[in-house]
Amino acid sequence: MLTYSEYGTASADHPSLIIAHGLYGSGRNWGVIAKRLSDTRHVITPDMRNHGTSPRAASQSYPDMAGDLAEVIQNVGGPVDLVGHSMGGKTAMTLALTKPELINRLIIADIAPVAYGHTQQGMIDAMRSVDLSTLSRRSDAESQLAAAGVEPALQSFFTQSLDVPNKSWRLNLDVLEAEMEKIIGWPEEITGPFDGPTFFLSGAASDYVLPEHRQKIKTLFPQARFAKIPDAAHWLHAEKPRAFEASVRAFLDA
Repeated sequence: MLTYSEYGTASADHPSLIIAHGLYGSGRNWGVIAKRLSDTRHVITPDMRNHGTSPRAASQSYPDMAGDLAEVIQNVGGPVDLVGHSMGGKTAMTLALTKPELINRLIIADIAPVAYGHTQQGMIDAMRSVDLSTLSRRSDAESQLAAAGVEPALQSFFTQSLDVPNKSWRLNLDVLEAEMEKIIGWPEEITGPFDGPTFFLSGAASDYVLPEHRQKIKTLFPQARFAKIPDAAHWLHAEKPRAFEASVRAFLDA
């Protein structure tokens, strides 16, 4: 079972909301947004497998990660509303397409159901370059990540997954590296469709969800709607948290 944090209380008026984070993230990255959304609903922020304090596993495939989320939903009671960003978004789509009865409304943040050509290997290399034995505070790691060429916003993001007292990453970097092809890929054998309300929310400055992806999205998610947050890139929830929260709230409450 994935570990998760909970905010707010369940009500008859709103289903629980689960937020699935992206690669190298954790549930704690979503704490501020989760707390704000919990004014009207029960919000759950799990750590995905091989991230945070959740169990370590040999696979990082989307069917396996979708199975993890299904287990959480069965534990808290469903169907739920589901938000997923990046890797978490692909996981959320996989779950909706394979077990649609578990999902009420689906929000996909800045990702499409396609395989991408880029890799995130450079970020693993940067994290491995940090001399963990020298750390006494997170800022020590941030300066080393800066020296490895990591931009400031991502330095802070990565160090949220740093266990300073135990001088270790709360990320299974070995498995994430070995499974990178699956993470940047997409399980083409999953065909769906998911007929529930679906919202693809992207950063206007991001190139993850392109016009040429829309036909495939509409085939898998016939009710898909699209919107962009101005002046935001792939990490739209971190760059424009209030705009992200407002967009999610408007869709869920529609």
